[in-house]
Amino acid sequence: MRTLVEAGGLTDGFVVTLPKVTSVEQVEAFVFALGRVEEACSLEPGTLHFEIQVETPQAILGADGTALVSRMIHAGGGRVTGLHYGTYDYSASLGVAAEYQSLEHPVADHAKAVMQVATAGTGVFVSDGSTNVLPVGDREAVRAAWRLHAGLVRRSLERAIYQGWDMHPAQLPSRYVATYSFSGRGWPARPSGSERTYTEDSPASLTSRRRPRRWPVSCSAASSAARSTRPSLTSWSGWTRTRWPHSRVAVRKPDLRLHKAGAIQGDCTGHFSPSS
Repeated sequence: MRTLVEAGGLTDGFVVTLPKVTSVEQVEAFVFALGRVEEACSLEPGTLHFEIQVETPQAILGADGTALVSRMIHAGGGRVTGLHYGTYDYSASLGVAAEYQSLEHPVADHAKAVMQVATAGTGVFVSDGSTNVLPVGDREAVRAAWRLHAGLVRRSLERAIYQGWDMHPAQLPSRYVATYSFSGRGWPARPSGSERTYTEDSPASLTSRRRPRRWPVSCSAASSAARSTRPSLTSWSGWTRTRWPHSRVAVRKPDLRLHKAGAIQGDCTGHFSPSS
């Protein structure tokens, strides 16, 4: 850590992951350890933050019947920034057979629902897990994996989980397409004249209606100057962010121009057919 600090690599977004947590005491011990590291590296108290990977049933439901993940967040003393769902370790812990371990399994939905409730109003984000079905191999295998991954990403977004883990750079094209497609719904066609309808909305409902209009800009699907134009799929290329906000995989400005379907290159340049 000292080497990282001296090299100037400790940026504002630097976090570490605490995996396989089974008790609140483990979080408290980690907070203590981070404090000692800060002292040793002459850092301001509270500089180091971490994310908890939820991959054990004990983190969701404690022996006393409470949701320990909620207590873990508070035990973090303001250092916890996110909760990550661990698809395969969590499923295996509950005896789910390997071929049925998935982000769509009921045990996964239950765990993530508890995580969402625990983080509500705290500023801590929830990240969905990953899929180990990778888009590698022949053309049909790549397309099938892309379809599966895009469907899982879209499913997570529809359930208000806006972060996710990816295991392979070749999963980025399907994440981009799914997220941009979902975000594009933030600009519905504006009704006019006799087409305009009026509904009675609560303040919370109005807030939910306004939020989708910010998604295309926040995820780089469109610029803020394009608010009056609904983005089109064929215009999405050449993003300026070096890290995609909805994925835990770091990349360098990928070029995802839509050409005929082909192989994913090592530099994350994708040839993707929207019709597939």
